[in-house]
Amino acid sequence: MISVERATEIILDTELEKGTERVGIENAINRILAENIYADRDFPPFDRVTMDGIAIKFEEFQSGRRFFKKENLAAAGSAQLILQNPENCIEIMTGAILPENADTVIRYEDLDQKNDGFQINLENVKPGQNIHRKGEDKKESAVLIATGKLISPAEIGVCATVGKSKLLVKKLPAIVVISNGDELVEIEERPLSHQIRKSNNWSVRAFLQQNGIHCDLAHLPDNQKIIEQELKALTDKYDVLVLSGGVSMGQFDFIPQTLESAGIELLFHKVSQRPGKPFWFGKKGNEKVVFAFPGNPVSTFMCAIRYFLPWYKKKFQAADFSPEAAVLSDNFEFKPDLTYFLQVKTFPGAESKLNAKPIVGNGSGDLSNLVDADGFLELPKDRDKFRAGEIFPYYPFR
Repeated sequence: MISVERATEIILDTELEKGTERVGIENAINRILAENIYADRDFPPFDRVTMDGIAIKFEEFQSGRRFFKKENLAAAGSAQLILQNPENCIEIMTGAILPENADTVIRYEDLDQKNDGFQINLENVKPGQNIHRKGEDKKESAVLIATGKLISPAEIGVCATVGKSKLLVKKLPAIVVISNGDELVEIEERPLSHQIRKSNNWSVRAFLQQNGIHCDLAHLPDNQKIIEQELKALTDKYDVLVLSGGVSMGQFDFIPQTLESAGIELLFHKVSQRPGKPFWFGKKGNEKVVFAFPGNPVSTFMCAIRYFLPWYKKKFQAADFSPEAAVLSDNFEFKPDLTYFLQVKTFPGAESKLNAKPIVGNGSGDLSNLVDADGFLELPKDRDKFRAGEIFPYYPFR
């Protein structure tokens, strides 16, 4: 049995290499970029006007001229105009290219329109004001986005402006969430007195969906031969297996031995924690990863939050997942020498700190208790008394 800290270290160090794929820009959000994005021209590509107003030649203003006759109108998106007479001005819109022979822009707020021109109501004008110069942001061929960056709406905009409609991204793994046990029936079925409806797979799938992660669902019965056949097929088809149940010490817990027989290397089995002590974790090279959680609902749910999500974020969302911090609101005791994941309800506290109130249920099988909680507070082992006001790592699921 290993510590929570060691289990975390092993998991976060476990690689899964799926290569790359090219996707349309419309499907690239939240993917990891696998290529550099270069400027295809200077940014901005021309001397760009940043205010609506008039474009003038600064020398004329400097010589004392304040009234400028309107010579033409330049709109954003139109070809560059030429200021023919330096004593005149060109009325100009934001985003337009600065006219040739003009070098300064005066905004409308500092002007009075008179007859066929504009009177400038300023005595202090800086040459080149209100102009975003060509190449001021980035030069042609400069790296705008480096490989390894998580693509957000900001990166989408940059890729669009350089004409990249398809992007090379890190390929996502195919994930399946697998329930296990003959006592489980489908949601639509009426369970017999010795049966329950499936819920672990649905709660884990919903949690993954909440975090933008797609997965499929599968189910294994308590039959060793069928488990061997189905697990092999699932291992061949999927890159990541997330199992719920069948990893403890019962007569029908065939999952661990079957996984190892299928070539999955055991990295650890059992973590000194509650809930979720029988947690099994393994891999096959850099090609397959298996999270096999205990079957009790709270155990499965907590392990998905505490272990699976940080691993996925690090490997496929370029993010180092760090728990939040919350202040324990009430004294709490836990006797076993295990790391304890306490269900808590959170609320705002003093100095903008998050307070966490214990929501004690009836063990790891009490699924309904999760409805009253917002997340798990991680209480360290090697002690049994936890005092109000202490701060601990907090893993939310709301």
